[in-house]
Amino acid sequence: MASTLESTTDNLSKLDIDGGFANSAPNLLKNLSTLSFEQIELAKMLTEMGQSHLFEQWAEPGVDDEEKKAFFDQVARLNSSYPGGLKSYIKTARELLTDSKAGKNPFDGFTPSVPTGESLTFGNDTFINYEQEGVKEAKNAAFVLVAGGLGERLGYNGIKVALPAETTSGTCFLQNYIECILALQDASCQLTQECKEIPFAIMTSDDTHLRTLELLESNSYFGMKPTQVKLLKQEKVACLDDNDARIALDPKNKYRIQTKPHGHGDVHSLLYSSGLLKTWHDTGVRWVLFFQDTNGLLFKAIPAALGVSATKQYHVNSLAVPRKAKEAIGGITKLTHADGRSMVINVEYNQLDPLLRATGHPNGDVNCETGYSPFPGNINQLILELGPYLEELKNTGGAIKEFVNPKALLALTEYLVQLKCSRMILYKDSTKSSFKSSSRLECMMQDYPKTLPPSARVGFTVMDTWLAYAPVKNNPEDAAKVPKGNPYHSATSGETAIYRANSLILRKAGVQVGDPVEEVFNGQEVEVWPRITWKPKWGLIFSDIRKKVGKNCSISEKSTLVIKGRNVFLEDLSLDGTLIVDAVDKAEVKVEGSVQNKGWTIESVDYKDTSIPEEIRIRGFKINKIEQLEKNYNEPGKFSLKP
Repeated sequence: MASTLESTTDNLSKLDIDGGFANSAPNLLKNLSTLSFEQIELAKMLTEMGQSHLFEQWAEPGVDDEEKKAFFDQVARLNSSYPGGLKSYIKTARELLTDSKAGKNPFDGFTPSVPTGESLTFGNDTFINYEQEGVKEAKNAAFVLVAGGLGERLGYNGIKVALPAETTSGTCFLQNYIECILALQDASCQLTQECKEIPFAIMTSDDTHLRTLELLESNSYFGMKPTQVKLLKQEKVACLDDNDARIALDPKNKYRIQTKPHGHGDVHSLLYSSGLLKTWHDTGVRWVLFFQDTNGLLFKAIPAALGVSATKQYHVNSLAVPRKAKEAIGGITKLTHADGRSMVINVEYNQLDPLLRATGHPNGDVNCETGYSPFPGNINQLILELGPYLEELKNTGGAIKEFVNPKALLALTEYLVQLKCSRMILYKDSTKSSFKSSSRLECMMQDYPKTLPPSARVGFTVMDTWLAYAPVKNNPEDAAKVPKGNPYHSATSGETAIYRANSLILRKAGVQVGDPVEEVFNGQEVEVWPRITWKPKWGLIFSDIRKKVGKNCSISEKSTLVIKGRNVFLEDLSLDGTLIVDAVDKAEVKVEGSVQNKGWTIESVDYKDTSIPEEIRIRGFKINKIEQLEKNYNEPGKFSLKP
């Protein structure tokens, strides 16, 4: 017993712990003899930061000792995964919560204006030139996919990247992304005669890490070398109970801290702390492209956007789409402070309008002569120049400006009118001291530019929504409630948007494509175009597609066209049905003549019908494969497909 007391006293002495420690956390003091020096050091840090309540219900030594050690294992992880550790986390939280309680306006002193950027029109000479420049630069690029979420919000229990982007070919999002990167890699190699492997990093979470790895391994990484792919797992952050930033315990376990995701802004600190950015920089990577998990159109915009970055020498290039005034999507905005500071960032739609009204624009966010707001819509896809990016992260450690989002009772109308803070701040009662449910700090990937100096070249690239943006974010019930004319952002609209984009691209290339028909699936009215899909290696950029399509081709509205080969050429094709062409890379196939068959039809399904697979019923339709012409060319050579 004496030796235990001596050990405890010795540990206290080494850590400079005084008698106040015993008063603030007596149950912890009793257990010090069971803890290591490192664990006691963490305990001291917690008590000094006002977190003694975490130990109030600890049992006597000898009881739950393994649980107590597991508690400190969790604390150590939380401490090491956050830039500056838990001390910094708690300090930042207190500052943000104090500002929130006081109703501090984060935009005080700032005046909004339209930043400098590039607006592109698909298919014109400028667009084509930027695409070519982007393909050249692709050999010097790395891609980062933020994929920490499950599909529960969509009504799908798997990881979102495993969801089919479209059900005609069944290609999942992750496969599509990898095939697009590989197509860029090959095209850049052929154009520049300098062949490099393009690195691909994926940020996962506890929820998605193993399932993402399994998806990759079970599909041989969809053709990419495993050494090109790096998975970085995001840790969660501690939840908070009140304005004093008291850390919340798990309601089901007194030895566990309640945690929640920190937001996709963690991708910056993960890339930095892992050393991956330095490795990329040392191997000649110049550009890092960030994208999110369920936008099936994104890579139709990437080559041109990368070309803009290279030509304009942007340190930060935000991909954007035209945005209607007051539309529920953030606007890319330049903010200039009265003291001369300025930054180009995303400003949420419910902040932009009142901010404009408060700074001399009585009508707020309004459409200009183009029919759209002058502030383009942010779609959370970024292109960063790696050199300046790495230098900035050396200063910040990858930490991104955070916000806090406790759930409470302040009316939304009051929030919108007064522009209190970046997210709604609500509390249990009028004292504004405790939260109705626990909260945490959050950060967003697109807020990276907030810490950049005025000399940073920050711009944007606007492309048509039909070409660049069709995210899958909402379940059928929520999507059906969206007012007519606003985007559904569902699996239904995401899939039909792919067919629309491919149809419009072929139209621009000279193909006569049938007009769409209006259909309603899962309560959502959408345009149904011909079901046209192709592998990225067939049509990565518009100039490639134009070379592979003759002027006398036609595709009826009821048709389905699936192209899986690199060198498939459509000449004088008249398609009224379903045609599938698959060919190895060294097989050149000329498709011509008339193809007519019963084809594939679309049939409505009820999303509540649990006998139907989730990935189908969340779309509200399934494809019935009645009849098709399918040709496979497995040997090199020149072939003609003429029915």
